[in-house]
Amino acid sequence: MRTLSTGRRRPFGAAFVALVALAAAGCSAGTGAEPGDTGLPDGVEVEIVQLRADVSTRTAQVSVHNGSDETLVIGDVRVSDPRFADDATRDVARESRVAPGVTVNVRVQLPEVACPAPDDAEPRVTLAFTREDGATGKATVPAADPLGFIAPLHERECRAQSVADAATIAFEHFTPSPAGAPARLDLAIEPTGAGSLAIEGVQETNLISFGTATVDGAYPVGLDVSTGGSDRTVISLPIVPFRCDPHAVQEDKRGTIFDVRVVLDGEPGEIEVFVGEDMRGKILSWVADWCGFGPGA
Repeated sequence: MRTLSTGRRRPFGAAFVALVALAAAGCSAGTGAEPGDTGLPDGVEVEIVQLRADVSTRTAQVSVHNGSDETLVIGDVRVSDPRFADDATRDVARESRVAPGVTVNVRVQLPEVACPAPDDAEPRVTLAFTREDGATGKATVPAADPLGFIAPLHERECRAQSVADAATIAFEHFTPSPAGAPARLDLAIEPTGAGSLAIEGVQETNLISFGTATVDGAYPVGLDVSTGGSDRTVISLPIVPFRCDPHAVQEDKRGTIFDVRVVLDGEPGEIEVFVGEDMRGKILSWVADWCGFGPGA
């Protein structure tokens, strides 16, 4: 084993895609309506977003704005997109009551990505709903992605799948430190024998820095993972808190998800590597103690 060591909620508004009114029996071809599709009440609009708090749980939110003059009850919610291997569905079986003029967010669990995918792929949302008079309906409509999260997520995770064919990359150990000294976070890289891969560096997060070892916002690695190689390498990253305000720890969402810069088969890019929930808790406790506001400070 070789060891290397060292001494980002937009308001609901213009981004919405206006949805069709109640579909008539003779609606024209090309609307994308599915069998049994009733259409949505006039004024109901949807979009799909992923907020910072959704990233670590790999979820997204379908925002439903009720611009009609009646209360609706939203039941099943399904998002289909050829960039995913399956449909995204509600993470909790429940119903959502949406009064006129109100917007609700329905959280959906994202499935694994499908690689490759068509360039013109777009999300479509299927909603089951009940109107005030008790009539039920179901509609499948295109949905806007105003934050543009699906395309980069798909690209990043497809790249991660390809990187995984060449090497296993994972954080395996964390060693805390006293205030003023860097802690150690070990990143293990083990070739799996396929593809040409180089690990260029590990980027800082909004919570973790590499202190004086930081170059261009990252800890430089410069490791070539040779095709068919078998050497396992451990990179010992010297880490210090990037910031010491208590709410940075209390409200942390992405502080322990690191972007790793790679070059795969000659193409540069980045993949995300999460430390895992157990190590995340240890790192956040260490930051609090290091900064002087934790129970052990």
